[in-house]
Amino acid sequence: MNSTLPPSPEPGTPDPSFAPQFGAPENAAVPAPPAKKRRKWFIAAGCGCLAILALAIAGCIAIVATSSDDGEEPTSTTEAAPAVTEEDTAEEDAVQEDVAAEEEGSEDAAEDPASEEPADEAAPAEDDVPSEYTSALNSAETYSEIMHMSKQGLFDQLTSEYADQFSEEAAQYAVDNIEADWNDNALKSAESYSDTLHLSKQGIYDQLTSEYGDQFTEEQAQYAIDTIEADWNQNALESARSYRDTMDMSPEAIRDQLSSPYGDQFTQEQADYAVENLDG
Repeated sequence: MNSTLPPSPEPGTPDPSFAPQFGAPENAAVPAPPAKKRRKWFIAAGCGCLAILALAIAGCIAIVATSSDDGEEPTSTTEAAPAVTEEDTAEEDAVQEDVAAEEEGSEDAAEDPASEEPADEAAPAEDDVPSEYTSALNSAETYSEIMHMSKQGLFDQLTSEYADQFSEEAAQYAVDNIEADWNDNALKSAESYSDTLHLSKQGIYDQLTSEYGDQFTEEQAQYAIDTIEADWNQNALESARSYRDTMDMSPEAIRDQLSSPYGDQFTQEQADYAVENLDG
């Protein structure tokens, strides 16, 4: 059967339908070239744009996810707190009071650690006391028993460069540990001043409290002159006789010396008694 179709051109030969038309008019339109290759280029370019767009979207998603992880804190769901009753409030207050009491007790114990330690640990053992301290204590006891010194008088005697020359630490140990009745020492000193020097009541007080004298406290000196049994008129008379016999003073001069605030400090009545009885 003979085909009426025109024979197909051989490969590599130009298509006669696309052959240039010679003799065509000068302004006639030229037929467009085939668009197969341009379509392929458009398809490739579109695929590339899609790929770039996909990469950009993926990058934005990653950035947003990272920023949300760094900046936002996870939110936790809160549940509604149960209603607080008066019993619960009372229990909480009781617990808080117990805790406050325990803390206060612990603070008191911390502020006064010595109260937790036995009292025996504060005092040094006898074997730990230096021999100088023991000697100072023995000397202080002797001065107290024989000379009836005050506490300050003992300290000065023990540390004096003209007397015992103990160190201040040893002397302080001695006066802190001696068992002495300072009121009784003041009384015995007052009795000695009355019996040997025939001092007045005010004169004895001044001698007991003077920083250049016995250095008893005012309370100890007051105890002594309130307790001493002395005849102040007789003391004034003995002093008057001493002024007359040793200094050849007149009766009026003796009267002034006995009653002067810068002299013996007897009362005016005691001075008058002494002058009136000089020749008795």
